[in-house]
Amino acid sequence: MIVIHHNPDCGTSRNVLRIIEAAGFEPVIIDYLKEGWTRPQLLGLFAAANLTPRQALRETKSPAAQLGLLDQNVSDEALLSAMIEHPVLVNRPIVCSPRGVRLCRPSETVLDLLDKWPAGPFKKEGGELVIDENGARINA
Repeated sequence: MIVIHHNPDCGTSRNVLRIIEAAGFEPVIIDYLKEGWTRPQLLGLFAAANLTPRQALRETKSPAAQLGLLDQNVSDEALLSAMIEHPVLVNRPIVCSPRGVRLCRPSETVLDLLDKWPAGPFKKEGGELVIDENGARINA
């Protein structure tokens, strides 16, 4: 089973979902902006992905600066509370698979979590080649 914590308005998240689906998987898609987060859920995801709340914080295109969260002295507990209140503060997409949990930025990072890849050539929605015509990963 593959689970993607997805934001359909995010190009990176859309590209990751396309890669997963093109590889033949039918992932569980969690629209975290609608579903929100719980503290245990975030703690589990961050532990599995070896991320701190600071590393998972989306600093741009989010209210992080307005909320004063960019200050390095802000505690992990304060960041977690803010992420629960404002789900957009969590960087995306986070993908869970039998091979592990990762924050998949850039989008081709998801290939590390898949036991099979899409047939090549495969391009991101913006046209950037991810997998060549021989099935080899570009920029590995």
